[in-house]
Amino acid sequence: MSGNQKTFSLIFNAAIFILLEIAALGMLRSNGILQDTWAMKGAHALYACLWGKTESIKYYFSLQKENARLAEENFNLAGRIRDFENRGPVSCIHADTLSRTAATTADSTDRYAYMQAEIVKISNNSQHNYIIVDKGSEEGVVPLSGIITGQGVIGIIDAVSRHYSYGISFKNTDMTVSARIGKTGPVGSLVWDGIHTDGALLNEIPHHIGIESGDTVYTSGFSSIFPPDIPLGTTGESRIINGATYEIRVRLFEDFKALRYVTIVRNRGTDEISSLVSDR
Repeated sequence: MSGNQKTFSLIFNAAIFILLEIAALGMLRSNGILQDTWAMKGAHALYACLWGKTESIKYYFSLQKENARLAEENFNLAGRIRDFENRGPVSCIHADTLSRTAATTADSTDRYAYMQAEIVKISNNSQHNYIIVDKGSEEGVVPLSGIITGQGVIGIIDAVSRHYSYGISFKNTDMTVSARIGKTGPVGSLVWDGIHTDGALLNEIPHHIGIESGDTVYTSGFSSIFPPDIPLGTTGESRIINGATYEIRVRLFEDFKALRYVTIVRNRGTDEISSLVSDR
């Protein structure tokens, strides 16, 4: 038997089998109420399964839009919190004041300006990692702006094009952040430990100061790039270096592998501060 004959025979046999199955199902369904109910339940189960799969696929593809909405909402809420903290205690806040605060991108002192951005590319597998975000010079981004989230310092803008910005990641052995233990404790230099995604080292903390594991580490505000009091992580084990200062392990709050939405922060007084330093 030739190949074509074998193929024809296979198709013919399959068609007969399908017709017989359809006939059997028809006879089964017409054989009584019980069989009819069973057939309808089977059909409904199949429809439910297909509908569930379809809805799951639709939900998956809607996640990007939902995440963008949540990121914008978080950005606006963070702006409100910054504004309320800078205002100090208040007895009453009018409703229209609240709506204006949600739209602002600068805190009440006008020292810092904030802008929401989305990461379009990020590296996490080298000693000199980088970040590229979807905002550039046309949106007002300038070099030496900070990249932050509500859970940490992400990096510093190093170069800007019209629509994108290149940033040095905190997970870069060349980057240092001024950090404080608690909001009133000693200040040191926070650097990535070069190994762990959530690992950092806080250096230059005087050894005579009592250190407890689990303390929260914040940005100090002594930087001309990052605002104060951004939570960074919690303290862990410590050791004394050269008999003078502590080196403290810090577990970072931010998960760099899950990053997508960030905030670009610009210190409006950076140029003035730099000019004062250069004049000395």
